[in-house]
Amino acid sequence: MSKLPLSLAIGDYDRIRPIADGTVQIDGVDPVMSILDPEEIFFRAFKFADFDICELSLSSFTVKTAAGNCPYVGIPVFPSRAFRHTSVYIRTDRGIARPEDLKGRRIGVPEYQLTANVWVRMILEEYGVSPADVTWVRGGYEHPDREEKIALALPPEVRLESLPAGQTISSALAEGTLDAVVGPRAPSCFEQGHPHVGRLWEDPIAVASDWYRNHRMFPIMHLLGIRRDVAERHSYLPGALFKTFEEAKSVAMARLSNTAATKVTLPFVEEQLGRARALMGDDFWSYGLEPNRHVLDAFLAAHHAQGLSARRLQPEELFHPASLEVFRL
Repeated sequence: MSKLPLSLAIGDYDRIRPIADGTVQIDGVDPVMSILDPEEIFFRAFKFADFDICELSLSSFTVKTAAGNCPYVGIPVFPSRAFRHTSVYIRTDRGIARPEDLKGRRIGVPEYQLTANVWVRMILEEYGVSPADVTWVRGGYEHPDREEKIALALPPEVRLESLPAGQTISSALAEGTLDAVVGPRAPSCFEQGHPHVGRLWEDPIAVASDWYRNHRMFPIMHLLGIRRDVAERHSYLPGALFKTFEEAKSVAMARLSNTAATKVTLPFVEEQLGRARALMGDDFWSYGLEPNRHVLDAFLAAHHAQGLSARRLQPEELFHPASLEVFRL
């Protein structure tokens, strides 16, 4: 019997490569793999539902799921996670020394509803900085006139503007018409060493580690989705996908833990892995609903409070029921 040829679009991660290279296989599926940048995947998935299975922005997925018009249903596989204390870039000549100093400032964002920005706003609220305390300015990092791919109905107190035509948030930060930028990528002016552009937190790893000790949360950025019509036709697939991606992650972690030869082009990988386990435990990149319920619940509460989701979702509502139970011996 021939296997199902299903399209699978996802980023280039070590935890995915065992599927891409055939080491781990999806039961009954011959995946047509597309290894793409997340921005392209999300644009095509939410605009056109291009892919049968794909990586999805947690925030965009939540917006559309709460509205009842999402073409995808989730699988509790989280291809991307990140501590977003690394995601706030500032003008260093504006007297911004603490998060509280962002009040009254103009902050550039590639899209207001991006998952990274939801997490950053959650963090800033701990310092007394609410979304209404700043002016948010939307634009592309390096290409002008980027727009929100998801329609939003924000609270009236949130000020959201667009950059003038032809400008980018990187150039605006470099020129000083923005005071800060928040987003999942570093603006090019920071990467190029602009003398007046830096990070809000000079040691974001230390700050994020303390934040983890206090909250026990490793922020989720993306989840896996399967198009609803595909899941309806092939009811075994949600569970099969969870199993496959869990196996692929286990293979990746075994490879990373093998100290005979470093698998990553970076020194001290083994030592950094040891520090992560000491802080977060062995299964620090967990999949599944229950190990991540508190993370998802905090995100969904903040997402709704920020005016992004039409109603306050519960974690179970994100996922196909068949992906929440696994076979055990």
